[in-house]
Amino acid sequence: MNTNPNKKPIKVPFMDLYAGIRDSYPELIEKIGYLIKKTQFIGGEEIGCFEKEFADFCRAKRAVACSSGTDALILTLKALGIGHGDVVITVPHTFIATAEAISAVGARAAFVDIEQKYFTMDPEKLQQYIKEHPKEKIKAVIPVHLYGQMADMESICAIAGKAGIKVVEDAAQAHGAEIKGKRPGAFGDAAAYSFYPGKNLGAFGDAGAVVTNNESLAVKIKMLSDHGRIRKYEHEIEGFNCRMDSIQAAILRVKLKRLEKANALRIAKADIYNSMLKDRKDITCPQARENYKHVYHLYVVRVKERDKTIEKFKKAGVSFGIHYPIPLHLQPAYKYLGYGQGDFPISEKLSKEILSLPLWPEIEETTIEYICKNI
Repeated sequence: MNTNPNKKPIKVPFMDLYAGIRDSYPELIEKIGYLIKKTQFIGGEEIGCFEKEFADFCRAKRAVACSSGTDALILTLKALGIGHGDVVITVPHTFIATAEAISAVGARAAFVDIEQKYFTMDPEKLQQYIKEHPKEKIKAVIPVHLYGQMADMESICAIAGKAGIKVVEDAAQAHGAEIKGKRPGAFGDAAAYSFYPGKNLGAFGDAGAVVTNNESLAVKIKMLSDHGRIRKYEHEIEGFNCRMDSIQAAILRVKLKRLEKANALRIAKADIYNSMLKDRKDITCPQARENYKHVYHLYVVRVKERDKTIEKFKKAGVSFGIHYPIPLHLQPAYKYLGYGQGDFPISEKLSKEILSLPLWPEIEETTIEYICKNI
């Protein structure tokens, strides 16, 4: 790549989705064509095969395919019997889907702040909330595995277990992430995944899955996702239409075979970023916990003068993201919860500093160098 500053700026996308499917394009088209000819659009062998293969990838007993990561959370909470009058604890530094799922089952979201170093739920804040609200019907906690790194699940599960509350892992950004060799779903009651196109494992539209080692929970989630039935026209319970499309399952099966390699490339590219930015006093690179595998769904730095960096990026043709610019407790949608400015200082502070840099498995080192020179 030509990085000559005297020449016209290049255009650097935030991510290049096509680069990840270029090599598998013929296989993907063949799979899609097969299903079109077979007219198998709902259910069928692709769903069952993907569920088995994804469970194996997650080193878990069961995976249940569904229509989105949001629905994966909703179905799990519903299957755990969480509803009206219940409280579910999560963090304000996440995409709104985490909290939306809590509201969708009739429960109330309660927030606790995050750890400044790792961006995930602070176990001490979780313990403090539980201690200070003994009269609330706290039924579950949703730790969010953010940017590719898992939350401190050992501490969170110990606290939740002592309090008798369920643990639902939001693993929408953590495909292949690990703690001492264990992946999301091994710690909590279940883990909810999203296969939104930009994820480490992305579909060609919306799709999701729940991963769990609890067989009875998996059976109930499966029923809930398909109108409360196991067999056609036999409805054990009231459910929803939250099925994954067969074509999406077929696409995910093709891409899943390449996920380990793609994650390894993400880690390698993040290491290049780290190397190039390590001496910059105005930038804080993402921190990986000891004995954790960070799969870098996003490469998020903290920048002291973010607005100036953004302006420079725009001039240089470098795309970027901010994940997330407004913490959930300050969103108009959650005004009714009664939170205000200053309630979660770490989330609020980071929302003003974080900047997501371009990252995808195939990004070239020269492109990373160009980006780093323009921060």
